[in-house]
Amino acid sequence: MRILVTAGEPSGDLHGGRVVCALRRRFPDAAIDAVGGPRMAAAGAVMRRSIEGLSAMGLIEILGKIPAHWRLERELIRDFRAHRYDLIIPIDYPGFHVRLARAAKRAGIPVLWYIAPQMWGWRPGRAARFARAVDRLAVVLPFERAFFERAGVAATFVGHPLLDSEPAPDRETARAGLGLPGDARVLAVFPGSRRGEVARLWSVMRDAALRLLHDGRCTHVLVAGTRWGEYSHHEDLRVVRDDPARVLAAADAVIAKSGTTTLQAALADVPMVVAYSINALSAELMRRMVTTQWFALPNLIVGREIVPELLQGRLTADALVAAVGPLLDPDSDAARRQRDGLAEVRHRLGGPGASERVAQLAGELLAA
Repeated sequence: MRILVTAGEPSGDLHGGRVVCALRRRFPDAAIDAVGGPRMAAAGAVMRRSIEGLSAMGLIEILGKIPAHWRLERELIRDFRAHRYDLIIPIDYPGFHVRLARAAKRAGIPVLWYIAPQMWGWRPGRAARFARAVDRLAVVLPFERAFFERAGVAATFVGHPLLDSEPAPDRETARAGLGLPGDARVLAVFPGSRRGEVARLWSVMRDAALRLLHDGRCTHVLVAGTRWGEYSHHEDLRVVRDDPARVLAAADAVIAKSGTTTLQAALADVPMVVAYSINALSAELMRRMVTTQWFALPNLIVGREIVPELLQGRLTADALVAAVGPLLDPDSDAARRQRDGLAEVRHRLGGPGASERVAQLAGELLAA
């Protein structure tokens, strides 16, 4: 038995590593290949290609990655035609993976897709075509199952993979490890993990954080940095490059780029403001296609705005200061209201075990 697990960016590699572990427990004699990164390799998959250099954010930014995708796609399609695999499991990353899934289906290889494309957010008409490319879909957000089933996709809600993460440190432990006093008022800044995100978001996030610090609204600012990230003029801010979970656990409030970080903050019960900006042309193209009222995942999950969203032209240092300032006071009405909403998010996300449920769906397809 041969299984191929594919990802296109670091978050997919993280979730894919857990899936590989679950598959190895369920099918100890199977050969598991992967397109991914260090998490899949550490889980024991045989790496076909690294994801380094594949991912980008925005319709314009992805153009430079097309040649690498084409080369990888042609290589894997040759394998499909040679019937090298009994099952493929694409993880998120729809642009590349939809083409790959269609090729696998044409070769008679079943497709189990994990972490659904956000078709409910923009161009929902694509879901009907997507249904023809997959055999089973494992969704991680509670409202996705009904959406995809209406489009004819056999979808199963498996829970969110973040619930399978290692337990975060408590606040006291996190602050002690960072050398912060117990009574510190801490703002955390998450400008993203991609170079393009940091380049677009850092200066406005930094300026807002410095104002809140100098005005006495907080006593410390922690920046969740990457190993390679460059954070200009951060002298009064502390860049922590080794442990974003500890930064989040230590915080009273967060300025977060849109994405998985917002769910991590919700699970940690830390109030947040969501900020994001992309290339202006990409933003205009997406504006014409987006169908959802909200952008932040906590708001999408509960169906109302519990987390302030500052996107594109609305993202300014003044707006960030006005939105984040009240959240730094845990006794403020704004902080209490948001924590009530975050509790609802946690309730709707279900329990741990997403990767094991994916492996169970894989077994059902392999036995069919």
